Amino acid sequence: QLQLVESGGGLVQPGGSLRLSCVASGFSMDDYHIGWIRQAPGGERAGVSCIAVIDGRTDYADSVKGRFTISRDNAKNTVYLQMNSLKPEDTGVYYCVRARRCVGTINDIDYDYWGQGTQVIVSS
Repeated sequence: QLQLVESGGGLVQPGGSLRLSCVASGFSMDDYHIGWIRQAPGGERAGVSCIAVIDGRTDYADSVKGRFTISRDNAKNTVYLQMNSLKPEDTGVYYCVRARRCVGTINDIDYDYWGQGTQVIVSS
């Protein structure tokens, strides 16, 4: 059974850091583009970052460039999202997704599977 399971969310003060993890089962992450999307309270889901399947190229939403870093560990079938210099507007539920495309499409990310999400709250 195909599953994506996120973890690592929590409450953090502005300027702080969190690292989200996404573990896959039922398929190999190194065969697919993998991304992160988030849904702010009362908002729609929006692409945050993705990492491409073949060359590991990455893409980021403008709002997180320079602060967030996506990476993958194929041996662990895991993708990470390191989030630094967090802002209150980063608050939301973060979902790991299996994306159909990656680089150049983060603002219109297309995906076929997603996890249950992990809550991130940035507040003082």
